[in-house]
Amino acid sequence: MSAITKIKGFADLFPPDSTAMLRMESAAREVFGRHGYQEIRTPILEKTELFARSIGEETDVVQKEMYTFPDRKGRSLTMRPEATAGVLRAYVENKVYARETVSKLFTFGPMFRYERPQKGRMRQFHQLNCELLGAEEPHADAEVVVMLWDFLGTLGIPDLALELNSLGCRECRPAYHEALKAFLAGLDTDALCEDCRRRMHTNPLRVLDCKVPTCKALVEDAPKITDHLCAGCADHFAAVREVLDGANVAYTLNPRLVRGLDYYVRTTFEVVSGAIGAQSAVAGGGRYDGLIAQLGGPDAPGIGFACGMERLALLLPPVQAARPDFYVAVLDPAGLTAGMLLAKGLRDAGLGGECAFAAKSMKSQMRAADKAGARACLLLGGDELAVGTVVIKNMATGGQRSVSRADVAEVARAVREAAG
Repeated sequence: MSAITKIKGFADLFPPDSTAMLRMESAAREVFGRHGYQEIRTPILEKTELFARSIGEETDVVQKEMYTFPDRKGRSLTMRPEATAGVLRAYVENKVYARETVSKLFTFGPMFRYERPQKGRMRQFHQLNCELLGAEEPHADAEVVVMLWDFLGTLGIPDLALELNSLGCRECRPAYHEALKAFLAGLDTDALCEDCRRRMHTNPLRVLDCKVPTCKALVEDAPKITDHLCAGCADHFAAVREVLDGANVAYTLNPRLVRGLDYYVRTTFEVVSGAIGAQSAVAGGGRYDGLIAQLGGPDAPGIGFACGMERLALLLPPVQAARPDFYVAVLDPAGLTAGMLLAKGLRDAGLGGECAFAAKSMKSQMRAADKAGARACLLLGGDELAVGTVVIKNMATGGQRSVSRADVAEVARAVREAAG
């Protein structure tokens, strides 16, 4: 019988990959917690309507990439392709807005999109999301961007670039749409990709987001949305930049930055790296005023971002794995229980390490201790069992001394000394 293999585009994460995920999660909890954010966990499965209404019917995500299927009662369900819609659904359904004016929430976990697997992006991938709900002020936008930059700085990722744009609002964007449509109408549409030929009629802003080189070249001279901002949007964008300048967060203005989802308005941003190939974005987000109302909630504003954790993992500086403090080497079968209890006592004292499950030769046990990377090897043979001691060997220097097993505090002290 042949072995069952994983599905294409899905990955098993062992160390060091799983360790990198934990490192990012720990940094997120620390940095976001300092800014007053609280963790939320939402279901992986949601009603398909949620994503159709929030992301947009004309997006590639909804049209091509979602894992959608009927359940046993014929209801259409979708494995979440992104996190914001689910967080906002939970915010509305649980009436969080009724008990607090401003909500700061973050979450992370697996997302699912049926697209060609590529470096740093699988069909099951992991995202880290933050959402700031209920604040419309530009300083809220600035705090979110600065917090993202601080988080990435905590991870020690080098050579990242922040791109910034404003997408206007419901009042000023229609005029820009008309100007963009007029520009696109003058292009050689046969040179556009099939998706862009459709988008120029259904959602012209998305043409600017196309990654096909020929399309990117054709829209190089397209009108800039920042030249069509109303006074309110222009002032909002200027205030965001003022805070970023004051916080010494370097950024580049990119009038072509529209992101891939329909719900963004005003401030939008993206963090890119040149070290991971064509798919250079590692984090991004923006303001989505109106989306909460679109999902049946109040007309509350919101802004947030998402980080692709697999892409971030490609950029993380290597970190040496933590070495165990001890390895209990049992040389006599009669000492297996004593060795296990000694290891428990040391773990209770705050040390980390392993204990052999079977008695083996000195050479074999020392090899196991060395492979584990233990700083100290605790030798437990027949002689030690007879007199109630344990030999503690410094794996770096080779020095060793005998300590009473009954005095766990003294054993722990000796291990710490050996561990440096």
